[in-house]
Amino acid sequence: MNSAINNLRGAFFSHSILTCTYEKKSFIIRNRFSHQFKRFHSSMGKHLAHSSTNVNGEDLPQLFSVAPMMDWTDNHYRTLARLISTHAWLYTEMVVAETIVHQKDNLDRFLAFSPIQHPIVLQIGGSNLKNLAKATELANAYSYDEINLNCGCPSGKVAGHGCFGARLMYDPKFVGDAMSAIASNCDVPVSVKCRIGVDDRDSYNELCDFIHTVVSRSPTAHFIIHARKALLSGLSPAENRNVPPLNPWNTLGQVDSEIYGASRIHFSRRQVLEKYQIYGDSELGKYGPNKPNIRQIVKPLLHLFHSEPGNGLWKRKADTAMRHCTTIESFLEETLDAIPDSVLDSTLPIIPPEEEGVFFDKTLLPPPYKSCQVPGLCVRV
Repeated sequence: MNSAINNLRGAFFSHSILTCTYEKKSFIIRNRFSHQFKRFHSSMGKHLAHSSTNVNGEDLPQLFSVAPMMDWTDNHYRTLARLISTHAWLYTEMVVAETIVHQKDNLDRFLAFSPIQHPIVLQIGGSNLKNLAKATELANAYSYDEINLNCGCPSGKVAGHGCFGARLMYDPKFVGDAMSAIASNCDVPVSVKCRIGVDDRDSYNELCDFIHTVVSRSPTAHFIIHARKALLSGLSPAENRNVPPLNPWNTLGQVDSEIYGASRIHFSRRQVLEKYQIYGDSELGKYGPNKPNIRQIVKPLLHLFHSEPGNGLWKRKADTAMRHCTTIESFLEETLDAIPDSVLDSTLPIIPPEEEGVFFDKTLLPPPYKSCQVPGLCVRV
């Protein structure tokens, strides 16, 4: 197991998300796609192993994912993301285990998703073993491709409530037990989303200790690591995740061809919006009056024209239209004249080969891992 943990040594570069698969002596960094990524991927060859699933007869390894983001990666955002990329893995926003348990008669509202969203991962949050196990058992009926435990959220609403979110990293033994409980109640792989460290517990060895302990106490073989530590006091959640605005078009639009090697599909934003409009109008009021409402369904579109001509005017018109439009169709009719046809009808450009930069630099590797096994400091209630 120690030799497997040592593969984490290759993961520390100037990238914000990485994913590691253990027990098969492999690792791969996610969050960037380019010819550098392809060269790195090719150089690893047969030694690469990934969490993967089969969708429509095609094996899709977890090379690129849309990360779980509270108040963002809901059903509507995931539908838009899937219209742009058919291969990227999608994560739900975190669903608290207690919510799933207490809403067991209303689970569709929290767990249902369209089959087109596969491959999809459910992220669960919580620190009660009984509730984590029960929530996983209930969620298992929805056929997610993986169940993920949130050990990375720095929000005061989460991390401040006992061992929850990023604070769980203080107690790797509990995380291992939690992952064992989760794995025992589902039929799919399980994974952990964490940070490189929490507060002053941010050394390379402490991160490896956390992973080593979780792996030794559960069948967890997949860790998604946000390559930024969490500060549980002194920084707001927004400051903890200081990242650029979401840009689903230029990012997701390149995933299928540039990372998965699929044939390029030349579609435009207008075509994506036409499909999203059909979806959106079918969802309005599905769970009661204004559940969901226009604003909730339009929200994922707000960065679709990021940095494009007309984007500012479109957002201003969108803000006004959301107050009185009753359908997504009428909303788009009222606002899209702000965006030039050249933007609406253009397809994604082909990424030129990158001539500079080295993606995998062995000189950046940290020293070999040596277990220090610092006792967990988090008190469970």
